[in-house]
Amino acid sequence: MSRRVGRPSTPQLDRASIGAAALELVDREGALSMPALARRLGVQVSSIYHHVDGRAGVIGLVRDLVTADIDAACFAVEPWDRALDTWARTYRNAFAAHPAAVRLLATETIGGRQNLAMYAAATTGLLRAGFPVEQVMGIVVGVENFLLGAALDVSAPEVPIALDDDEAATDDLRRALAAAPSGPERSLQAFDLGLAALIEGLRALLVAEQQRQ
Repeated sequence: MSRRVGRPSTPQLDRASIGAAALELVDREGALSMPALARRLGVQVSSIYHHVDGRAGVIGLVRDLVTADIDAACFAVEPWDRALDTWARTYRNAFAAHPAAVRLLATETIGGRQNLAMYAAATTGLLRAGFPVEQVMGIVVGVENFLLGAALDVSAPEVPIALDDDEAATDDLRRALAAAPSGPERSLQAFDLGLAALIEGLRALLVAEQQRQ
């Protein structure tokens, strides 16, 4: 008797297919619902849980996909300020490609080998530079908060402020808006200025710390 060849009666699941489907769902819906993910995969929710540790495990897969191209290896080979600039730019690009994932990932506990390695590289680089250990996580989180906002700004409206004829719009505000770049250049200018200010402020913090020693 010949064996029937054809598509399996149930979809074949693995962590890669679950993560990819979850990220597509987040990109489209702005949220992650396990029933919705199961429908997208054509399986029962319980089938997903055979491959991941609950909803948190799925979110971990999404985070791994979003952050895959962030460069943290630079902290091992570049001065801290150049490394921070490289990390920040790749971080912004990664999250700007998936703005709907920002809210989801920013409110969930971070774990997993890939992402822990990224934060370990950043903290080691900052400690090696001489930043006080009690301030390092504050620096990382503070920079990251700026980067998440900058990533969202990439998909913000081209005209960020509508003036209309409101008397609250002063002449100075009108002149500033008229002189500002538009489109992607507006977002990039804001990012460049903000990142430069952050790095300059951290340089001053480091100098002050070295003077106290």
